[in-house]
Formats: sequence, C-alpha cells, structure tokens
Amino acid sequence: MCRRLFVFLCCGLFMLSASGCLVAESRYLKKVEEADALSKDLATLQQTYKKLSSENADLQNRFKRLTEDTAILSDDKKQLENILRAKSDTLSKNIAELRQQVADMRVENKRLADDIAELQKAKEEKVKELSGTYEKLLSNMKNEIAKGQVTISELKGKLTVNMEAAILFDSGKADIKEEGFEILDKMVETLKNVTDKAIRIEGHTDNIQISGVLIRTFPTNWELSAARAINVAKFLQQQGIDPANLSATAFAEHKPVADNSTKEGRAGNRRIEITLVAKD
Repeated sequence: MCRRLFVFLCCGLFMLSASGCLVAESRYLKKVEEADALSKDLATLQQTYKKLSSENADLQNRFKRLTEDTAILSDDKKQLENILRAKSDTLSKNIAELRQQVADMRVENKRLADDIAELQKAKEEKVKELSGTYEKLLSNMKNEIAKGQVTISELKGKLTVNMEAAILFDSGKADIKEEGFEILDKMVETLKNVTDKAIRIEGHTDNIQISGVLIRTFPTNWELSAARAINVAKFLQQQGIDPANLSATAFAEHKPVADNSTKEGRAGNRRIEITLVAKD
C-alpha cells in the first residue's frame, strides 16, 4: 500500500516536473521569436535611419546652398536696386535736360524760320531788283543787242553785259572811242542804282599775239586786255559810280567763248564783259 502510494507520488512529481519543463520551454521559444522579430525591426529601423540620415545630410547641404544663394541674391538685389535708382535719377535728369533742350530748340527753330522768311523776302527783293536792272539794260541797249554787238544774260543772281571790243575800241587800241562812250553812257544811270552788287569789268582778247609797233605799248594780250578793262572802269567812276564797287580784271586770250580759228570767232572773243556779282 505504501509502495503504491510512493509510486503514485513519484509519478505525480514526474508529471508535474515534465509539465513545468514544457511550460518553460514554450515561454523561451516565444521570447526567442519576439527577440528575432525585434532584431528584424531593429535592422529595418537602422536601415531607415541610415537612409533618413543621408537624406537629412543632403537636405542640410541643399538648405545651406540655398541660404548662401539667397544671401547672394539679396546682395545682388540691393546692388541692382542701387544701380536702378542711380539710373532712374540719371534718366530723370536727362529727360529734364532734353525737355529744356527741346523747348530751346523750338524757340531757335521759330527764330530761324522767321530769319529764313526774312532772307527769302530779301532774296526775292534782290532778284526783283536784279531783274529790273536786266530789263532796263535790255531796253537801253536794244539797238546794240539787235545788231549782235551786245548780249545781256542773267543766271543765278549774276547779270552779265557782253560787248564786242570793236564797238568800244579801235583795233589794237585801249582808249575808248566816241561811239564807245555813247554805248557805255546807256548803262551808267542803271549801274548807278546798283549798290548791293560788285561791278566787275573783264577784258578779253583773241589768241592773235601782239606784233609790230604795238608791242612797245602792249607786249602781250595781257596788257591790252588789262588796259581796256581799266579804262572802262575809270570811265564808269568818272560818271559817278562808286569806285569801291568797281574792279578791273584781265584774262587775255585764256577764256574764249568762240572758235579762234574763224574771223567771227576771234571777233566774239575780243570783248569787254561787265558783270554784276555778289560783294565779297
């Protein structure tokens, strides 16, 4: 009886011991599983942390660069604002100066327009006066013009009376003959009224050289053409024309108006030209 009880107790104790061992093992395995899961979570978290740390460093660098760029842009903005302010001030000053210049230019243009109008009016008066002189000379010398001994032309404010030397001088002479005085007299009154023009007397010859006894008086055509022009100028002065308006010029044979190879051409080249020109 006692032995059975002992066996029974031993069996009971064994069963209790085995049951305890099973419970402890089950708890251990569970803890192991939990530890493995935590290890995996830790590894994942470490990878995530590493990735986030890298991203954070990159963001920090980007933030730093952006901060530096912002500072530079801020400085550039201030510089640009200063430059623009200076340019604005300069432009405002320039605009004000240009407006004043425009106003001054308008005044100047109006003055010039008035001056031009006055000059145009004066020019028209001078042209009218010159045309009047031209008409008077034409009327006074119509007989000589009809004979072809005198031509009168008016071009660009220049009036020219062209007279063949033969109607004023004998051949090879520089003294004005009586018929020449009469012809010049027809111009005197008209020329006296010309005060705003210079009266230029030009002496011209043909290309036949001086020969014979005339050489003693006129070695060349220069002397002959000069003497004739001077004698005409002296006569006009004697008739009351202001000598300050008179000048005598010699061209000899060097400004022909016709062909010297013909008799008629040489006659045309032997001439006295009285020209009304602008005063110097």
